[in-house]
Amino acid sequence: MIRVALADDQLLVRAGFHALLAAQPDIEVVGEAADGEQALALVRERRPDVVLMDIRMPVLDGLAATRGITGDPALGEVKVVMLTTFELDEYVFEAIRSGASGFLVKDTEPDELLRAVRAVVGGDALLSPGVTRRLIAEFAARSREPAPAAVLAELTEREREVMALVGLGLSNQEIARRLVVSPLTAKTHVSRTMVKLGARDRAQLVVLAYESGLVRPGWLG
Repeated sequence: MIRVALADDQLLVRAGFHALLAAQPDIEVVGEAADGEQALALVRERRPDVVLMDIRMPVLDGLAATRGITGDPALGEVKVVMLTTFELDEYVFEAIRSGASGFLVKDTEPDELLRAVRAVVGGDALLSPGVTRRLIAEFAARSREPAPAAVLAELTEREREVMALVGLGLSNQEIARRLVVSPLTAKTHVSRTMVKLGARDRAQLVVLAYESGLVRPGWLG
């Protein structure tokens, strides 16, 4: 069972998500929170696999709550998916940098929401339903100056190549076609790179690709 927690200050939003998720045979909703402080307490108590976290909430906003979760080693297995009203909400970029595994717009189709919850548990990043290069381009434009490339020292040449392609928004299948390897080989390279860099998930790998200077704004085709 995939254990999901809901954090949103709008009762109707929580009720809608709860009804959809609870109707699935492989998903269990383990609790709801109306603000970021409640969300943190809920996550610490119930240890869900995934938290659907609204960005704008009272008492403690979703960004601060996300940092509280991703910064706690005891909660390292918990994935946070941010919920936003607008696809390019300015806070989305900070959310990903804060350790969120991605984000969804609140008017996402039900089937897409279900696929997203299952995908993030499997280690995939949600940089919106599907991979949106527009989001990654915006993120790149807002990113800080590259950090020293020492973070990449342990990677092989192929792993750096794969990481750069992840940073450009390519899926495992697209990486496989680009490198003329099997999708399983591409996935293995991505997973090995994440392990070496200590990345929580694919979204954090994108962040590291830009912050290390491996990928720079303007490189998107």
